[in-house]
Amino acid sequence: MARGKIQIKLIENSTNRQVTYSKRRNGLFKKANELTVLCDAKVSIIMFSSTGKLHEFISPSTTTKQIIDQYQKTLGIDLWNTHYEKMQEQLKQLKEVNRNLRKEIRQRMGECLNDVSIQDLRGLEEEMDNSVKLIRERKYRVLSNQIDTSRKKVRNVEEIHKNLLHELDAVKEDPYGLVDNGGGEYETIIGYQNGGPPRIFALRLHHPNHPNLHGGSSGGGSDLTTYPLLE
Repeated sequence: MARGKIQIKLIENSTNRQVTYSKRRNGLFKKANELTVLCDAKVSIIMFSSTGKLHEFISPSTTTKQIIDQYQKTLGIDLWNTHYEKMQEQLKQLKEVNRNLRKEIRQRMGECLNDVSIQDLRGLEEEMDNSVKLIRERKYRVLSNQIDTSRKKVRNVEEIHKNLLHELDAVKEDPYGLVDNGGGEYETIIGYQNGGPPRIFALRLHHPNHPNLHGGSSGGGSDLTTYPLLE
């Protein structure tokens, strides 16, 4: 049965179009490879699908650049000339912008003002005033933040100093650490031991419900504990 002739027109269905593109691309690359092997030809094929995807075939004995250079040499044209001219024009514009920026910087530093008109000088003066205003506002904001931080540090130091003074006053009131928050009574006496120098003792009287600090008897009654203060 003879194969029907395919009408050459755009395939509307995107899936069928992609399948046909893939099959015919592979067939084209196959034919290009056959030309390379059978005829020692230099073949280069560059293809872009409808989605912008690049597909390329190049003979193993050459490169795409060599093919393009040979193409330009054979036809006597320069494909890069237009692109080079555009790059030169862009470079020229960038140099002009850079030159103007440098000139503005020098003018803001008080240089190159001889050829500046009165209107430009007024505009430059206004811009400088606005810049100084912004800089001053930023400076005050930074100083305010630093002052607030310093005040917080001072308050913390004052609180620490206050606590230390409170602890120092407590030590002065009870230099030997005999104050018992849990209660108890102390008496101070001077005693003599074996005819030696006098010694000062602190006596503490324990109530019946208060445990003996030295692990005394568990019986009832008061208990007496002595603490030598000065040796």
